[in-house]
Amino acid sequence: MLDLRPNCECCDTDLPGDSPDALICSFECTFCRTCAETRFHGRCPNCTGQLVARPTRVGQALANNPASTQRVNKSHSACA
Repeated sequence: MLDLRPNCECCDTDLPGDSPDALICSFECTFCRTCAETRFHGRCPNCTGQLVARPTRVGQALANNPASTQRVNKSHSACA
C-alpha cells in the first residue's frame, strides 16, 4: 500500500488521509483543491495529467495506515 502524501506539494497545506480537499494525478502527485483549481486549472504541473479527488482513507484503515509524515514540496512557478 502506498503512503498518502500529507501535504499539498505547492502551498504545503496539510492534507490528512481523510481530507476531501486532496487531489491527485495518476502518479499520485498531491495538491489541495485550491491550488489544483486556481493555480493549475485541474492539471498536474509535473506530468500534465488530470487532477482528481484522492480517495479518502477513513476509520480503521486510516488508523492502521495513516498518511506519511514525509512532506513533499516541489517548486513550480505557479507556487511562487
